[in-house]
Amino acid sequence: MSSRRKFIKQTIGSMAALAVSSELFPHILIPKQKEKLGVALVGLGYYSTDLLAPALQLTKHCYLAGIVTGTPAKAERWKKQYNIPDKNIYNYQTFDQIANNPDIDVVYVVLPPSMHAEYVIRAANAGKQVWCEKPMAMTVAECESMINACNTNKVKLSIGYRLHHEPNTQQIIQFRKEKKYGNITRVDVAAGYFDGRTDHWKQKKHLGGGSMYDMGVYPLNAARYTTGEEPIAVTAKQSTNRPEIYKEVDETMQFTLEFPGGAVAQCETSFGKNMNHLRVTCSKGWYKLEPFSAYSNVQGETSDGTKILPAITQVPHEQVRQMDDDALAILNKKPVLVPGEEGLKDIRVVEAVYRSVKENQRVKI
Repeated sequence: MSSRRKFIKQTIGSMAALAVSSELFPHILIPKQKEKLGVALVGLGYYSTDLLAPALQLTKHCYLAGIVTGTPAKAERWKKQYNIPDKNIYNYQTFDQIANNPDIDVVYVVLPPSMHAEYVIRAANAGKQVWCEKPMAMTVAECESMINACNTNKVKLSIGYRLHHEPNTQQIIQFRKEKKYGNITRVDVAAGYFDGRTDHWKQKKHLGGGSMYDMGVYPLNAARYTTGEEPIAVTAKQSTNRPEIYKEVDETMQFTLEFPGGAVAQCETSFGKNMNHLRVTCSKGWYKLEPFSAYSNVQGETSDGTKILPAITQVPHEQVRQMDDDALAILNKKPVLVPGEEGLKDIRVVEAVYRSVKENQRVKI
């Protein structure tokens, strides 16, 4: 028998053996799919510490598997508190080695906005699924590069808009779809709080500070999911009551969005005052949520007397629902609820808001 015929015969035999073995011993060739995904949090500030980590103790489809931090003392504290093995603890210099860690399936980027693009792209290049906090990034170009990196590496990218997963928010989206109260004519929405800090990344331009980036995406995103349309123009005005603190970024931003269907959204965001409400005026009535973007107790009412009661009673639950939904999408190979494209659409408007302020005029989007 010639060596060529012998090789072909051996190859066919080997393939047949593999086929038989995969039927008899499927665990040899097909690893059992994980029931829960391991999540690594990148950045251990307030949101990770007080909200995401506690929520990951309650999730059914994912768990806290690792951390990335530049502070050794934080690493030690988290290691003890959550029993995280040393091999799952990284700093920003060793971050790329996460590619070799099978314990970690998802990298959740919880850093200042100016760092989102870099770490989302690095996580995607490491072959990990990616979750990224809002705002998605600083510019449209950064958002596009993040989406491209995830597509190239065949991983999912989900933006941390927890409200899309929140039941009462989903209810008002349903009102619009059903036209229960007629066509939407006006949206009034505001999100802000009084920030007494004077030296935080939210007051620094190079880190992505400013009320519009941090809080402004809440009213902006709400205006978009409430109307179901993309704005076609914006007129914006920036102001501050504390110029000694907010000398680099906006303390307060007011902006008016125009939508193709004729609806107008009056939006406001601020680090100088507490506010959190969403009111949707329609041709046959109205409905509102107040608060609409809080971590808990989202509630409201409608013009016909219907009460929209809180669906969530404990602080971490919004994040539990969000992360479980995103984990299930990965496990079931389904689209995520809030993909990178959703974050990109907001940043396109944010850029227009700042352009309107700079030019002191209405800007088409």
